[in-house]
Amino acid sequence: MTDAGIRATVERARDRGTAVGAYNVVLLEHAEAIVAGAERAGAPVILQISENCVRYHGALAPLVLATAAIARAAAVPAFVHLDHVESTELVYEGLELGVDSVMFDASRLDYADNVAATREVVERCHAAGVAVEAELGEVGGKDGVHAPGARTDPDEAAAFVAATGVDLLAVAVGTSHAMQQRTGHVDRELIGALRAAVPVPLVLHGSSGLDDAELAAAVGAGMAKINISTHLNGLFTHEVRAALDADRVVTDPRRYIAPAREAVAAEVARLTALLAAR
Repeated sequence: MTDAGIRATVERARDRGTAVGAYNVVLLEHAEAIVAGAERAGAPVILQISENCVRYHGALAPLVLATAAIARAAAVPAFVHLDHVESTELVYEGLELGVDSVMFDASRLDYADNVAATREVVERCHAAGVAVEAELGEVGGKDGVHAPGARTDPDEAAAFVAATGVDLLAVAVGTSHAMQQRTGHVDRELIGALRAAVPVPLVLHGSSGLDDAELAAAVGAGMAKINISTHLNGLFTHEVRAALDADRVVTDPRRYIAPAREAVAAEVARLTALLAAR
């Protein structure tokens, strides 16, 4: 199920002082769990497919089409989003497959080329009715822009949005990708300054490293889309390991994947409700 669109949904959350949870799909069971959790919370959700995940599966279409089918059948607004995509060919294939939004990552280019490449993608995506998220600066791995010391300049962010026309902007405010412990902190003052300077909704990457209090603080300061992946993968893996340890002769994957799927669904429900709380 979708509503007026992903940007409108995230803008409404921002204007209410809440946020939309965005969770990464790695396996089909992730998509099922994410939607189940969002339905329990009664709130919109974003299902994200990264370029790395596409590389793992070897093709975009099977994962996007399956994820989209699950999203379209959801009882809450559910959107399919391509995450950290550097390949324009992959972006445009996503358009053909009907994704709702893309994060285009041209951070390897210098500023002028980044702006030009992003603006070109925005123009083509907007013509297809698809929203675009971007990020100013180097994006990507666990030591990219979201290293804890990295910070986004509000004036530069505002200029980037004006020059490219993006619909959402990911910013560096103290989080870091791939954190397995929830020990990170956000720069609340900077988030407030970015919220005041940037007209489009703000996105927080690397949110797995934040505990509940920090997540709530980030949303309260102005973050409107919260990306969480590593934390859920940790829960998934823990449950698979526990099920295999409990039954050493099990051979049916459903026997050990099902509890992992349920663990992710329960945590998505909890986190989505936390992000949607005023």
